[in-house]
Amino acid sequence: MATIGAGEMKKHPLYSSSARSGKRRPANALDDNPWSANAENSRTRTDQSVHGAGSALPQAVGATARARRRGPDRQQWLLLFACSASLLLLLLALYQYQQPAPRVITQDDINAAVLHTLTTKNLPSAQARAYHQVRPSIVRVRQVGAKPSKDGEEIGAVGTGVVVVDKGLILTNLHVVLGASKIMVDFADGSESDAWIVTQQPEHDLAVLQVRTIPANLPPATLRSTSDLMPGDQVIVAGFPFGIGPSVSSGVVSGLRREYHSEEGKRLLTNLIQFDAAANPGNSGGPLVTMDGAVVGIVTAILNPGAQRVFIGIGFAVPIENAATAVGSSPF
Repeated sequence: MATIGAGEMKKHPLYSSSARSGKRRPANALDDNPWSANAENSRTRTDQSVHGAGSALPQAVGATARARRRGPDRQQWLLLFACSASLLLLLLALYQYQQPAPRVITQDDINAAVLHTLTTKNLPSAQARAYHQVRPSIVRVRQVGAKPSKDGEEIGAVGTGVVVVDKGLILTNLHVVLGASKIMVDFADGSESDAWIVTQQPEHDLAVLQVRTIPANLPPATLRSTSDLMPGDQVIVAGFPFGIGPSVSSGVVSGLRREYHSEEGKRLLTNLIQFDAAANPGNSGGPLVTMDGAVVGIVTAILNPGAQRVFIGIGFAVPIENAATAVGSSPF
C-alpha cells in the first residue's frame, strides 16, 4: 500500500457513491444528478400526474363549447321577446305622441267649402236637375189615322205621355188618343212601339196605354202626392209642344182645386192644379214635375179664350192621385 507524503494534499474524488460513503438516502429523495434513475422516475411520475390532471381539461372545454352552441334557454328567449315587445310599444307610443292631433271640422269649414264650390263651379239649376231625372220616362204619343203626312202616313194629334210602370204602362190625356185607328209611342232612347188603350177615365181626361215593344231598362217616373203642394212651389212642364221636343218650361204652382170646362163645354174637370209654366198643344198628357224630379200631375188643358190656342199663362193639370187610380190603384 502506497503512502502519501507529508507535502502532498489529499484529493477527494469528484464523484462519490452513496455505497462508498456509507450513507443511505431516502427512497423518495431526488438525486442531484439529473441523469440518475431517481430523477428520471421522479420526472415520469410528475408527467403522469400532470397528464392525468390535464386529461379532464378537454372534457370541460368541450362541455362549455356545447353549452355555447345550444344558445339561450327558453327563459332567456321569453325574456328577450318581452324586452323586444316592450321596446316596440314604447316606440309606437312615442310616434303617436309626436303626431299632431286631428283637426276638427267645424260648421265654418263646411260653409267655406260650399261657398268655394258655388263660386268656382257652374252647378246645374234645380229645374235642370228635375228635368234630367224625369226625361227618360217622357214619351211622345202620336195618333195615326187622321190626315196624311209628308211621307204618306196619316198623322193625327201629337201629345205627350209619361211611363208610370216599367212593364210599358203610360199615362196620357184621353183627348190625345181618342178616336185613333193607330197609336205610336216614341221613347227617350229613340225606339218606338205601337200601343193601345187599356183604361179610360173621361171625367179626368185620362187614358192608360200599353206598348207592345218595351225598351230595355225602361225607367218609370217617380210619383209624388200633392198633399203638401202649395201655391208658389216651383214646377216644370216637359213634353212635345206642337210636336217639338222634348221641351221643358218652368214656373210655379198658381193655385189648387181649380175647375175647367173643356172647349166643347161638354166636360167639367175638377180638382185641378193651376200653374204658369208655358204649355201649348202637344204638352197634353205630359208630366207636371216638382224640383225633386217627382211627377205631381198630368198636364191636361190650357185656358185659351181666343181662337189661336196659345199659352196665355194659365195651365191645368190633373193631380197624380186621380191619375194613379186610372192605372188601377193609387199608391197614396
